[in-house]
Amino acid sequence: MRQVSKYEDRAAVNHVIGNIYNNPELLDITDKYFFNEDDFTEDIKKVLFGSIYNLHLLGNTEINLTSIEDYLSQRPKSLAVYKANNGDKFLLECSENANTSTFEYYYGRVKKMTLLRGYENIGMDLSWFYDTDNIFDQKKKQEQEDRFDNLTLEEIANLIDDKILCIKEKYVENAGDEGGQAGEGIDELLQDLRENPEIGYPLYGSYINTIVRGARLKKFYLRSAATGVGKTRSMIGDACYIGCGEMFVDGKWVQTGKPEPVLYIATEQDKSEIQTMMIAFLSGVNEEHIVMGEYEPGEWERVGRAAAILKRAPIYFESLPDFSLKDIESKIKRGIREHNVKYVFNP
Repeated sequence: MRQVSKYEDRAAVNHVIGNIYNNPELLDITDKYFFNEDDFTEDIKKVLFGSIYNLHLLGNTEINLTSIEDYLSQRPKSLAVYKANNGDKFLLECSENANTSTFEYYYGRVKKMTLLRGYENIGMDLSWFYDTDNIFDQKKKQEQEDRFDNLTLEEIANLIDDKILCIKEKYVENAGDEGGQAGEGIDELLQDLRENPEIGYPLYGSYINTIVRGARLKKFYLRSAATGVGKTRSMIGDACYIGCGEMFVDGKWVQTGKPEPVLYIATEQDKSEIQTMMIAFLSGVNEEHIVMGEYEPGEWERVGRAAAILKRAPIYFESLPDFSLKDIESKIKRGIREHNVKYVFNP
């Protein structure tokens, strides 16, 4: 028996299924509408949506009860769910009640409920935001519904995440804060620096290393320059220098050090643009030659070796063409969590 969640809007789900059944082309608008299995908590609705989705994916131009039942005939378990729940009658009812003009609204409610269930599944109490047990205070209930409808999916996630961050700041991050007299511990600091100078992983180029003493951990470097003077290429060079450990210099392949995990967050270029710049840096081959596929003797072999180096390098790429500071923070945290990233570049 499935566990019933507080956060379900069955009418909204029915409306979405009915609209998708009537207009399967809505599934093609992937930059606006996206679905996953967690959007549907009841087995019959998972079966119906999954059937419509897969039939459309397979290229069926017309989806009806006959095509759905033919599809399910090859899937005994799903067909049993369909028959046990009178799937044909239920789907026709959803179809008749569907209204294209309100699809956007109901789609939004479905996705928001999925989000709340996600937080609920990890044990979070969300009654402060959406109290489904409130049945007596109608004014509060209406205010709650209005806020829920007016906030975007991202805004709801940010509100909940802010609650978590407040707890973290209060009980974790502030735990290590240091305060006191300015000279306290200075002798130990000076002795430690004398024995262990603060020098980070070398960056590409002697000038930048002289200025900043390498890529020191827990430091933030800001490069400022006019458009088109090479900020992105400079960062790509540094990312490859740290993350690859090998490059072609002065007519030979040289080792640059032990590769370290790097995250490169692009906000303007797509992945292929970044890749050709990285290959050009590692191989010493003019990027124009790579993009045009026209190589001078020996260049194709160097590009091949550079590609092999890049494929095994702990360099990870994220693209954020439309971003906020929270988006960047989220990508960095994921890079640290999943890949133990130590160096981040964001042009």
